[in-house]
Amino acid sequence: MRPRGFLGAGQRLSRAMSRCVLEPRPPGKRWMVAGLGNPGLPGTRHSVGMAVLGQLARRLGVAESWTRDRHCAADLALAPLGDAQLVLLRPRRLMNANGRSVTRAAELFGLTAEEVYLVHDELDKPLGRLALKLGGSARGHNGVRSCISCLNSNAMPRLRVGIGRPTHPEAVQAHVLGCFSPAEQELLPLLLDRATDLILDHIRERSQGPSLGP
Repeated sequence: MRPRGFLGAGQRLSRAMSRCVLEPRPPGKRWMVAGLGNPGLPGTRHSVGMAVLGQLARRLGVAESWTRDRHCAADLALAPLGDAQLVLLRPRRLMNANGRSVTRAAELFGLTAEEVYLVHDELDKPLGRLALKLGGSARGHNGVRSCISCLNSNAMPRLRVGIGRPTHPEAVQAHVLGCFSPAEQELLPLLLDRATDLILDHIRERSQGPSLGP
């Protein structure tokens, strides 16, 4: 029979979050990687950040470990990376409210904004281009804007995944919310692999020392 105190904690936290927060913490750093997007709309350009998180989970061997947490309104998975621990997060709120899920999880895991990576789509880069940005403005991205507002900080490292900008401005919304074309889908596996490599390499480097350099 479990101790009464444990049961009390389970009432305050979901089963998934209880397991994540209460289990022994590894000796190294802890980082969060949040894939921004719209829940229930997989395969759209705007949710490519969530696709990267899926590939990241597969690479780390935790693709079957996602658990839904109602307190964060997100899907969560924990994964070791050397001496570090990664908290993988896919919000279950709409893009413009993703920051509420990210902030709640950061609070529960005791993470600062600098320890939270955001992965999101980038209109101003062509499909296949990746860039790691260390803090700064939202550049018009509603999910990033939500995270900046809720965390009260713009210090989060961001992996920007290019989706390309259509020629006509009036086509931007349909382009962002639309699914990748068959030709684009052929490029996605390599793109997701490269994005996973980039973010894991950066986290490994930061885990070894205090520098925030790329």
